[in-house]
Amino acid sequence: MTQTATETRTVVVEREIPYAPEKIWRALTEPRLIEEWLMKNDFELVADHKFNLRGDWGVVDCQVLKVQPMRSLSYSWAAHGLESVVTWTLTPTSKGTTLRLEQSGFRQNQEQFYHGAKVGWGNFFAKLEEVLAREA
Repeated sequence: MTQTATETRTVVVEREIPYAPEKIWRALTEPRLIEEWLMKNDFELVADHKFNLRGDWGVVDCQVLKVQPMRSLSYSWAAHGLESVVTWTLTPTSKGTTLRLEQSGFRQNQEQFYHGAKVGWGNFFAKLEEVLAREA
């Protein structure tokens, strides 16, 4: 199968985490906690709110697209020519919560961003789990 220039790819990271959805939701939506595992930010849990994430390497411009409390959060993610959407989904399990991250919109000529996101989100998940363990 050949791929056209308009096709995009998606990075998916999914893990079962031994914490309730409410606890994970706080880590995904409270600016102080987001800063601990992801980046400095001016996030607000309000649909259409524009915010940015600030790392040593630069700034990501974002906008809250969809909020379903304790279940799902989506926001746009724009940086260095990458226009994508990040969606978090929380599903309660008998042992905690399955947390799924999906970042969609990587164009074929954005191989570096795609591979960077695969590695980066794995690292961010590890930091998120450390924050959750501390925030008992």
